[in-house]
Formats: sequence, C-alpha cells, structure tokens
Amino acid sequence: MTDHGREPYIVDIEQTTLDNATFRTTLWTGEHLQLTVMGIAPGDDIGLEVHPDNDQFLRLEQGRGRCQMGPSEDDLPFDEEVSDDWAILVPAGTWHNVTNIGDEPMKVYALYGPPDHVPGTVHQTHDDARNDPNED
Repeated sequence: MTDHGREPYIVDIEQTTLDNATFRTTLWTGEHLQLTVMGIAPGDDIGLEVHPDNDQFLRLEQGRGRCQMGPSEDDLPFDEEVSDDWAILVPAGTWHNVTNIGDEPMKVYALYGPPDHVPGTVHQTHDDARNDPNED
C-alpha cells in the first residue's frame, strides 16, 4: 500500500482495511484530508492522543473496541463499546483512545481533517508509531 495523495483515488475501503497488516498506513493525503488504515492487536490500543486542529472520523470494520474521550488525558468521561460497522467522531481538541477488547485484530480506517501524519507514513507496529519523531 502506498499513499496516493493529491491525485484522484478510489478504494474498496472495507477490503483494504481488512487486508491491512500494519499498525498504521496512510493511503491518501490531500491538502485538507487524510485517510489511514490501522490494525490493532488484541489488548493494544490506538494510543491516547489529542489533535488540537483535527477533527477525526474512525470506523471499525472488524473487532471490538472500548472508545474513551474527554477534555484531558486524565478526564475521559465518554466511555463506550464499539464493534464492526461503528463510526467514532472525535472533535478537535478532544483526548481519545480506542482499545481492542476483543480476541481478533481490530481493523479501523480513519479520516483526519486536516492531515495528521506525514504523507506516506507506514508504522508496522505500535512501537514504530511511538518511536517516530514525526508523531506527537
């Protein structure tokens, strides 16, 4: 998979998300929007984070997750379980995390507006994402 950004692009997003074998891969990075696919191992999570200038849309194509959101990393009063075909909408400035609470990989795609990752980003593992100097 490669980043097809700034060019017209169509994708079978469900199949591409299910086929993804990386923690995170950017598929398309435009000026105002970015599409990534993610694979989260059982017991792992996306990582508690906040995007001050980015709204975010996530959709689970496979698996079960625990979605937490709130005004600070120590205050996450929104706490809901999500599963296949559920969408998560994260307002800019909201701390959030999604943890895989199932027994199979959780497959997710995410849309950020504006883009959040360097075009062409591929993180094979969660540790790769944590150690990437381009990630906050």
